[in-house]
Amino acid sequence: MTNWGIIGPGSIAGNFAQGLKESASGRLVAIASRDAGRRAEFGDKFGVAADKRYSDYAAILKDDQVQAIYIATPHPWHCELALAAIRAKKAVLVEKPGGLNAAEVVLLTEAARQEGVFFMEAFMYRCHPQIARLLEVIASGEIGTIQHMRINFGFNAPNRPGSRLYEKSLAGGGIYDVGGYPVSLARLVAGAAVGKGFAEPVDVKGTGLVGATGVDEAAYGLLRFASGITAEVAVAVGRNMDNRALIYGDKGMIEVVDPWTPGRNAGPSDALIRVTVGKDTREIWLRDEKMLFAFEAEVASQAIADGLQEAPYPAMNWAESIGNNTVLDRWRAEVGVVSIADEPSQKRVLKGAIPAHLPRVPKATLPGVDLPVSRLIIGCDNKDGIAEGAVVWDAWAEAGGNAFDTAFVYGGGRHETVLGQWIASRGMAKDIVVIAKGAHSPYCLPGAIGPQLDQSLTRLGLDRVPVYIMHRDNPDVPVGEFVEALNDLRKAGKISVFGGSNWSPARIAEANAYAAAKGLQGMTILNNNLSLATMIKPVWAGCVSSNTPETLAMLRQGGVAHVSWSSQARGYFLPEELRNRLPEDTAPETCFGGPDNAERRRRAEALAARLGISAHNVATAWVLSQGFPSFALIGPRTAGEIASTLPGLGLELSPEQVAWLNLERDSE
Repeated sequence: MTNWGIIGPGSIAGNFAQGLKESASGRLVAIASRDAGRRAEFGDKFGVAADKRYSDYAAILKDDQVQAIYIATPHPWHCELALAAIRAKKAVLVEKPGGLNAAEVVLLTEAARQEGVFFMEAFMYRCHPQIARLLEVIASGEIGTIQHMRINFGFNAPNRPGSRLYEKSLAGGGIYDVGGYPVSLARLVAGAAVGKGFAEPVDVKGTGLVGATGVDEAAYGLLRFASGITAEVAVAVGRNMDNRALIYGDKGMIEVVDPWTPGRNAGPSDALIRVTVGKDTREIWLRDEKMLFAFEAEVASQAIADGLQEAPYPAMNWAESIGNNTVLDRWRAEVGVVSIADEPSQKRVLKGAIPAHLPRVPKATLPGVDLPVSRLIIGCDNKDGIAEGAVVWDAWAEAGGNAFDTAFVYGGGRHETVLGQWIASRGMAKDIVVIAKGAHSPYCLPGAIGPQLDQSLTRLGLDRVPVYIMHRDNPDVPVGEFVEALNDLRKAGKISVFGGSNWSPARIAEANAYAAAKGLQGMTILNNNLSLATMIKPVWAGCVSSNTPETLAMLRQGGVAHVSWSSQARGYFLPEELRNRLPEDTAPETCFGGPDNAERRRRAEALAARLGISAHNVATAWVLSQGFPSFALIGPRTAGEIASTLPGLGLELSPEQVAWLNLERDSE
């Protein structure tokens, strides 16, 4: 038996508790609620012992008799509580949506993988036998090639003050509350039609009614899949809808009469599927005395007892939950819903994003910068909104990182703006080190540096940045003109130290000779590629590698710190299985593939195997173990990618190992 605890014992939790009573593999042993009356009523109804009725969520997570946690609080607390439960080594079944956006669901799946526990988003309808039978009918080809779907889930709930369905602060609205149902079924059917577990739409369009409280009272969407299949989906909390699923093929049609709630509150959970081909319609009845949630309770309980981390098909697995929430994000954006997670001033900090046992990012002094600077620096070139940015940047701060790299050109300015929103919402301006870059080609001109920096500062909401780096060099401009422009910004108090990205050692030396002759500050930072894998083909036009004897020799002479971009060689040192998942246009072999780098990877893998870490970690340690001040820029897209880098911070390579890994000597 799997012993369950419930957090949030409300009406849906009551359905699940009843389902557990009808399950062969699970039982309810504990509940947690901050409402004493609710604890008493729910506990009495479902026979929970008095000493297992917790008023504190942390207490139920410490109960050794509780193996699994079912979370049924209002939506904004799903991810927070699921993450806490996972870190407490509990299996988790969390009501949909698992998070307020796809980034939060990614965080949960990564945490479950790290802790080795079960995680499932609770779509009870996917566990009912009618879904498995529906998939059999589709696979049979009876209605031919699937072409289109119409799938609805809408109801007209009273708009009472404080109702969670209409309250923006409680993540109300149709898409949040029930949007995952039709979207997940459409993706399931579209996948089954082409022999896959699910499919992702290539287009998501939508419209709807956003009410006075800021939530979508009704929403309509159109999905298009690569196979040519289309799907109309609709949801509502303020309109009744025809809550059927209609699936059209070129030979016929399938009607799922009640796809969502057969036997929701009590058995039987009889279900009806109609299959029409031509003028003939046949009915498929699936009869069962159990209530709807008993199937979900059994699927989850048995999976946990079997030691699984993901639910068996056709229940929702991790990849499907991530994809489903990605579509919901796109649908809300189409309708114009701005959730509490999308607000620029949002303060949702999800604690526990980084496993507690991992090392934290160390800091070092960068001359001229007031704050110690984390040896790893996070690149901020990939977050288009605060909802996804906050999840990663909060995790970065939790990991001990305080340095952020951004640039005038990233996302056409959008990425600087989003980072600025996060800095302001967290009140972090005085606690972090922002590296700003500008003067990218074709605007690599002395006169462009100041105006671009001013615009970057406006986007970031800052008065100054401690570090400024020219994004490119322009050899057609006398280097002294750049030195003068940068010193002007320093005198104005807008920057402290500065340097160049993709500059040659000769130009750095020339700039510093000019500065010395004029009594000005020189360039103290070189921001080129430096990774254990030597760049063979430039990642972008005009890119320069520092992994050359000439540049390494200059850096070892002192006076210039190195901040390396693509310090992990775009994933070149990841295991082959993970490398193969990388997008083709960013695959590391494109820029780093070659026999010498293959040998470097082989040596890194051999060393990693002895140390019980990954070659990826060895490559990170190599960048940080140079005989000069060396900082590594990394570009994690998720908290899990941050976590995967941290083990390398506990490894200090000897000078001999550094040289051996870089093929400069034959012996370690």
